[in-house]
Amino acid sequence: MAYMLLIHEPTGQRRTRGETEGQAVYARMVRFGDELKTRGLYLASESLGSQAAAARIQVRGGQAQVLDGPFAEAKEMVGGFFLINCTTREEAVAIARECPAAEWATIEVRSLGPCYEEAVGAG
Repeated sequence: MAYMLLIHEPTGQRRTRGETEGQAVYARMVRFGDELKTRGLYLASESLGSQAAAARIQVRGGQAQVLDGPFAEAKEMVGGFFLINCTTREEAVAIARECPAAEWATIEVRSLGPCYEEAVGAG
């Protein structure tokens, strides 16, 4: 089963790192992805850019609303993700614990599935 590890990081956190530290953090994440590939668990990963150039779109009553970033109310942003293939939620959670980003961000573990199915264990 496929699981998404969404990396939620504090907005502005990237600005607190210098270039050298930022490159070192990125290298750790690349090594983590390479380890997942070696273990046969890796499906995809990406680092996402800042919210400053992002846009949020909603269509309500046939009218599209576009809100350009940065989003003042946001305390966190999705900074990236890993898409992995493993057998259980517990295995996905264990892999998330290994992710270097768990040291400076929050990793949200979500199974992939159609939007019309309620997740197992959901209230």
